[in-house]
Amino acid sequence: MSRLEGKVIVITGGAGGIGRAAGKLFVAEGAQVLLVDVNESALEDAVNEVGSNSASYCVADVTSSADNARMFALADERYGGVDGFLANAGIEGDVKSIVDYDEDRFDAVMNVNVKGVFLGLKHAIPHLEKRGGGSIVITSSVAGVTGSPGVAPYVTSKHAVVGMMRSAAKECAALNIRVNTVNPSPVETRMMRSLEEGLAPGQAEQAKASMEAAIPLQRYAQPDDIAKVMLFLESDDSQFITGSVYMADGGMTT
Repeated sequence: MSRLEGKVIVITGGAGGIGRAAGKLFVAEGAQVLLVDVNESALEDAVNEVGSNSASYCVADVTSSADNARMFALADERYGGVDGFLANAGIEGDVKSIVDYDEDRFDAVMNVNVKGVFLGLKHAIPHLEKRGGGSIVITSSVAGVTGSPGVAPYVTSKHAVVGMMRSAAKECAALNIRVNTVNPSPVETRMMRSLEEGLAPGQAEQAKASMEAAIPLQRYAQPDDIAKVMLFLESDDSQFITGSVYMADGGMTT
């Protein structure tokens, strides 16, 4: 398989479940991948899981402009350029009502989930332009198109990146750079374990069962389910697609 043959892709949130799955799939399809995260030991484990000399890592904080500049420069140095960017880093924040939500925690969610994407775009676009174009995929969520009680900052952040994507898609079209979001339903990852416990302390399994019942396909997504949609959008198979919201939600928002 070689749908990404010769392409270099930077993946933030590379040590998480979706980031790892995407890295492994992209490499299998011929890409060279730079996995980016704040946790070096988790990144080392992720690169070992990918199991290829076509993957490496960079420890960086997506909320730092300097770190964003460094990650793309490093991909350029190691692999000769950048063709794709998967803006996948994100945090869930707390499960609390708006009136009880801590302001610093709100800022933290916005910094990672919104500013992190903005800075990634800011530094990725010039590198993709030098290569004659490419593809940017932003991880949003079903929370990017619907509301949900108890997680207003997270919901707000995932709505925000949809708007950012649509603006970036129009700005970048003349540069032959496509920009889209993938909006997953709950996925079998650490983040969902945290949210389940937050929604129903001590009864996380019941919270999971309730959320699965709201999904027509009656299950959470696996990380690979989401990575396959991202593969399509990073590949030339989607060369006429930009400015689109791709729901990977098992019918949850139908």
